[in-house]
Amino acid sequence: MSEHPLSLVELGWRPFFQQQLTLDEYETMKIARVVEHHRSQLKVASDEGSFTVALTKQELGVCVGDWILFDDNFQLFRVLERQSLFQRKAAGSKVDTQLIAANIDLALIVSSLNQDFNLSRIERYLVMAREAEVAVLIVLTKADLCEEVSQKLQQVKDLDSHLNLLSVNGLDTAQVAAISEYYKQGDTIVLIGSSGVGKSTLVNTLMEEDVMATASIREDDSKGRHTTTYRSLKVLPSGALILDTPGMRELQLVAAEQGVQETFQEIIELAKQCRFGDCSHTSEPGCVIQQALDDGRLDQRRYDSYQKLLKEQAFNSASLAQKRAKDKAFGKVINSIQNESRSRKRGK
Repeated sequence: MSEHPLSLVELGWRPFFQQQLTLDEYETMKIARVVEHHRSQLKVASDEGSFTVALTKQELGVCVGDWILFDDNFQLFRVLERQSLFQRKAAGSKVDTQLIAANIDLALIVSSLNQDFNLSRIERYLVMAREAEVAVLIVLTKADLCEEVSQKLQQVKDLDSHLNLLSVNGLDTAQVAAISEYYKQGDTIVLIGSSGVGKSTLVNTLMEEDVMATASIREDDSKGRHTTTYRSLKVLPSGALILDTPGMRELQLVAAEQGVQETFQEIIELAKQCRFGDCSHTSEPGCVIQQALDDGRLDQRRYDSYQKLLKEQAFNSASLAQKRAKDKAFGKVINSIQNESRSRKRGK
C-alpha cells in the first residue's frame, strides 16, 4: 500500500463503520482494511502499518475492500457491515456466490473501442454496479486505435443519457487525468471489465508508475490475456484508493433484480402502459413493448439483453436459495446426530 502507515480516514474509514463498533471492540481490537485476499490469509492495512491476518475455511466470506477487526494474535474477529458489495455467481457450474469488492464509491466500467466493444457486456456491468448502489463512470479505452470513436460514444450514451462517459488513450496522462474529476481523496474506486481492455494500463497511468503488469492483445480477435491475477487495493497519488480486478469473461448475475430494473428503466416504464398487468410482451393486444419494437422506439438488441439478464439473475438466485436450503437442512441433520451421540455418552 504505502511505505508509511496511513490513517484510517486515508484508507476510506467513514462514520458508517465507526458506528458499528462497541466500546469493548474499540478498546481491544485492531481495525484494518483488506487490501489483498489470498487463499489462506489476508493482507490488511491499518494506521499501525500492514499486517497478515490468518483466514480459515469458515471465514471465506471476506473480500478486498472489507473493514475487519482482528486481535493481538492476528486472528480475524469479524467483518464490519459493508456500504456496498460487488458480487457475481461463481464461474462455471458451481452454485455459489463470488465476492469481488466491498465498500466501493466509484466503479469504472472499462471497455475498449476495438473489436471487443460490446454494448450488452457494458449493460451487464451496469446492472452489477447499480445493484451495489455505486456511482459509475464508463471509460472507453484505446481511442487512439479507433476510427469510429464518436459513433461508439453515441451508442453508449443511447443506453442512458445520464451516464458519465469518457473515451481515452490509457497511455495519455492528460486524457486519463480527466477521470480524477469523478472521485476525491479517501474514495475507493474499482475497475471492472474484460481482459485486455486496458484496466491495468489505466491503473499504471493513474498511479504515475508501472505497478501492474500489462500484456498485448491477440491481433486476430482483439481478445486480451489475463495480467491481473488477484485483487489488490492501491493508493493513488491523489489520495484515492484503486482496485483492479482480474478480467471477467464470464459475469453471471445473481440477486440483481433492482440493478436490472434501474439499467433498463425505459423498458420498465413502457411495460406499465400495456393493456394487461400480466402482459408477457409477446402476442397480447395492446402490448406497448411490441409496438415500441415495431416502430423503432425500442431496440431489439436492448430488449433481448433485458430479458436475458432478468431471467439469468432470477435463475441463479433461485439456484443459490435451493443450495442454502439444502445446506441448512444438512446442517440440522449433522447437529441432530451430534446431539444424540453426546446424549448417549452422558447416559453411559
